[in-house]
Amino acid sequence: MRLAPEGRIIVFPVIVFTVIIFYLTITIVASIIVFIISFGILIFCLNFFRDPVRNIPDGQNLIIAPADGKIVKITEINDPDLGESQLVSIFLNVFNVHANRMPIDGTFNEVKYKKGRFLAAFNHKASDENEQTEISITTKIGTIKVKQIAGLIARRIICHAKKGNFMEMGGRLGFIRFGSRTDLILPKYVNLSVELNQKVIGNKTIIGTYE
Repeated sequence: MRLAPEGRIIVFPVIVFTVIIFYLTITIVASIIVFIISFGILIFCLNFFRDPVRNIPDGQNLIIAPADGKIVKITEINDPDLGESQLVSIFLNVFNVHANRMPIDGTFNEVKYKKGRFLAAFNHKASDENEQTEISITTKIGTIKVKQIAGLIARRIICHAKKGNFMEMGGRLGFIRFGSRTDLILPKYVNLSVELNQKVIGNKTIIGTYE
């Protein structure tokens, strides 16, 4: 299993710290309890920052999940840029893979960072009130949006989208450290293939199709 590049700044120091504690423990300088705690933190970090290789599904006219997690909201909205559209919200708990992926081929036409609160990511108010990055993407079906939303624990959004750049479906869009939420805003005419409370896998689950 690969380690996400975004996690190296956290994982490597934890590895060094754990090795030091292990050495101190076997020399009877540190408590075994301290080592157990540090080792537990290391296992958690390795699991959280795992980066499995995922191939996009075969087929045409697909929109794929931009993140792992659970569908917690599907609703129609009136987006200020897209007009009448559909919102699909994915909640990522701390055990999900936290890499964000490109749901469809497209060019980034705007990337906006918004400061905000740190409500629990499963709270629907988080979509509007929490710290987030809103990515507007020009695609063959028109403009869509992906929102990377910080949660109660997540305080660090990493976004690889750059205005004017093109990215293929499945490309690495970014990463959110610890519990978070990813919103996908799509044109109203996209035929959704997911339902509320469904678990989805980034780069594999088909969110919807279009003509």
